[in-house]
Amino acid sequence: MSHLTGLACIRCGASFGIEPRFDGCPECRREAPANLTPRYDLDAAARTLSLESLRDRPPGMRRYRELLPPDIQDAATLGEGETPLLHCTRYGRRLRLDRLYLKDESQNPSGSFKDRLAFTALAMARRFGAKAVGVSSTGNAGAAAAAYAARAGLPCIVLTVQGAASAIVTQMQAYGAMVVATRTKADRWKLLQTGVAEWGWYPTSPYFGPPVGSNPYGVEGYKTLAYEVCEQMDWEPPDWCVLPVAYGDALFGMWKGFDELARLGLITKRPRMVAAEMAGCLTAALASGEDAIPEMAAPSPYVAGSISVNQSTYQALHALRASDGAARVARNDELLGLQRDLAADEGIYAEPSSLAALAAVGRLCEEGRISRSDTVVVVNTASGLKDTAATAGAATEIPTVGGDIAQFLETLEHAYGFRAEA
Repeated sequence: MSHLTGLACIRCGASFGIEPRFDGCPECRREAPANLTPRYDLDAAARTLSLESLRDRPPGMRRYRELLPPDIQDAATLGEGETPLLHCTRYGRRLRLDRLYLKDESQNPSGSFKDRLAFTALAMARRFGAKAVGVSSTGNAGAAAAAYAARAGLPCIVLTVQGAASAIVTQMQAYGAMVVATRTKADRWKLLQTGVAEWGWYPTSPYFGPPVGSNPYGVEGYKTLAYEVCEQMDWEPPDWCVLPVAYGDALFGMWKGFDELARLGLITKRPRMVAAEMAGCLTAALASGEDAIPEMAAPSPYVAGSISVNQSTYQALHALRASDGAARVARNDELLGLQRDLAADEGIYAEPSSLAALAAVGRLCEEGRISRSDTVVVVNTASGLKDTAATAGAATEIPTVGGDIAQFLETLEHAYGFRAEA
């Protein structure tokens, strides 16, 4: 059973009951908007959650039921979680890292890490009397919400913007979501906010600014990233965990997962968290020491559309500070090259946004902050199949041949540098 006791502010600690609160802490709103986070009775959880008990439980996110929302056992599932942790030896050699691992979230049901958030958020939807699921998204969050709403039998409205990646929008529509494009980001937030306040829609995403983060019960799903990584590494946590970051839901959730395991005595150290971002909001906040996250100009065009936001959240900043972590800015012009290298080295075709994490690892290695002997886990948040147009635009033209063997061999050598030998 779950040992959820209520909600608390990440920044000031103000407490609330188990309530449908999705707009952050009312106490912190003026100074530095902060999200709420579920709190648990860890002493009670420790009585049933142990290394021994986990060995006997079936796979999937529900195996961590003590530290997830109370209705998780009855939640609509698609088989999310239990994604592989892959040792990237060849790509690691590029960075002079012996222990580089990739948590491949592309293998979730809808193809991204957002399935963890949607699964956990939807676990509470019926408890709060949700009439429909609402989400503001240009990509993976919308696809995941649509999939899990369909599984739960709830209508889903996705507010996206004109020009969103066509493959993901098609995916949303395939799940039966009512997809509506708005002209601006502000428009979709206004519409979703009205849906939540007036019509009882259940939000899974941020819907106002300055943003505080997504549905707090949904963010709990990201804790299972930490739980799974620790299990997969035989309860020896990595030295560093690196994630591409927009609002920082997964960064904070994963950090919270490590922190809870340490408090329960299941691990003896917590990793340092790294935010790989595009606009530099968290980099600036760490430098200034302030709690309010500044707005920054996001790069354009959006090669990393999933994380090209101009303002992150306090929850992400909190995770970086609490873990003695770091933030590094990735450049649009390096992501597709990193995507190509990872795919060729390791057989992993990652969404461009995910490659910001590898860019951040490269920076920290060059600076000497990450050493060769460190264990580093990078989270691949989604499949490259979510947005193939970006990859195709950078790909070379495919050569065409007839049935002539000599011409075929010549083409392989000329176009790809490959010489066939008996």
